Amino acid sequence: MSNQVKSPAWFWIVSVIALLWNAMGVMAYLMRAYMTDEAIAALPQEQQVYLQNQPAWYMGVFALAVFGGTLGSLLILLRKALAYWVFVVSLVCVAAQWSYDIFMVENSPAFDSSGIAMAILIPVFSVALVLVSRTARAKGWII
Repeated sequence: MSNQVKSPAWFWIVSVIALLWNAMGVMAYLMRAYMTDEAIAALPQEQQVYLQNQPAWYMGVFALAVFGGTLGSLLILLRKALAYWVFVVSLVCVAAQWSYDIFMVENSPAFDSSGIAMAILIPVFSVALVLVSRTARAKGWII
């Protein structure tokens, strides 16, 4: 017998939006990971310097953040409580990226006028997904 409770419609809407959001993150990661030298050379000088000076761990936490978020989204759609912990790991990775851009990079392109919206939305979405999955677990919507 299952202790799973019927979840409200908004839960499914948020879960699908989460999957789409995180799939876009995977696309962004793959675009960055496979960026050619020619593509980097076509960027403004400050972005070239930023990308060329990123430590290897940055791409590692980027991968964990977006693939973790996508996995968490799939798990929540499958109504698995493990989604909560996967979202927590993803959030920690987002925090590591954000901290790097705030504290270790002078004039990070992530916080310029074109990137500020994403610099704010990414951690907000990450925190929201942790909170939604925690609520879903507590209410028995996911087990």
